[in-house]
Amino acid sequence: MYATSAVYDWDTFKFEPIRESQVSRAMTRRYFKDLDTYAESDIVIVGAGSSGLTAAYILARARPDLKIAIIEANVAVGGGCFLGGQLFSSMVLRKPADNFIKELGIEYEEEEHFIVVKHAALFITKLCSKVLELPNVKLFNATCVEDLITRPTEDGKVRVAGVVTNWTLVSMHHDDQSCMDPNTINAKIIISCTGHDGPMGAFCVKRLVSQGYINRNQMGCLDMNRAEDAIVKNTREIFPGLIVAGMELSECDSCNRMGPTFGAMVLSGVKAAEEALNIYETRAKQDADSY
Repeated sequence: MYATSAVYDWDTFKFEPIRESQVSRAMTRRYFKDLDTYAESDIVIVGAGSSGLTAAYILARARPDLKIAIIEANVAVGGGCFLGGQLFSSMVLRKPADNFIKELGIEYEEEEHFIVVKHAALFITKLCSKVLELPNVKLFNATCVEDLITRPTEDGKVRVAGVVTNWTLVSMHHDDQSCMDPNTINAKIIISCTGHDGPMGAFCVKRLVSQGYINRNQMGCLDMNRAEDAIVKNTREIFPGLIVAGMELSECDSCNRMGPTFGAMVLSGVKAAEEALNIYETRAKQDADSY
């Protein structure tokens, strides 16, 4: 016998009855309630890969009073973290990132200077489940950020004050369909973890570059030792209201590519959360004073 508390009589088995409209209403009622609740968020995290989910995990536990929205362009979370390099399944993390893996309770094999999780999907799914169990976090997947909301500051400059969103499938067809206007989420802080340049990658950095607010620098060639240290050390608020973590930093700092090693992704998320906690009250006051 298999281990389960339920015992089924398959000869008489039958689900409880349901009407199709009940399913539709159950989903839409909750989704639109979430849209209403998180239209005014405290922190928005763009990208639900290893950096973004780690940041959400740290933040939501440290500040259960804050509303944290996660925006993920893909249907599935994980970014580049569902597999290791070249579609191999194991995940390598250099020490001291093993401390975070221990906290999550994930088993791993230990080498001298790094650890190996048997499947990258094990890490990202366990992290995601822990994040989504937290009551102050909402994931909006299959949703992308199309623009940033900005507000003027007292010194005549601007700060980032939210994100402009749309369903990813809509964003992918702006060129062949009539205009489909987006939605918005206001927030005190945005943490962008969208990865290096790609179809949806490095979006927030590229948007600031397009407006002349920051300079863009191309990602350097692969060098694991230089890359991982640089990504973690450089995780910061690169523009008022916008913290950048993970490989998106390579598009403004010329960090080297790191390849299939994930310690920096995790610890960059930890540092991004700490940066957000350090500046939150300042940005919240600015936000309150701007209306």
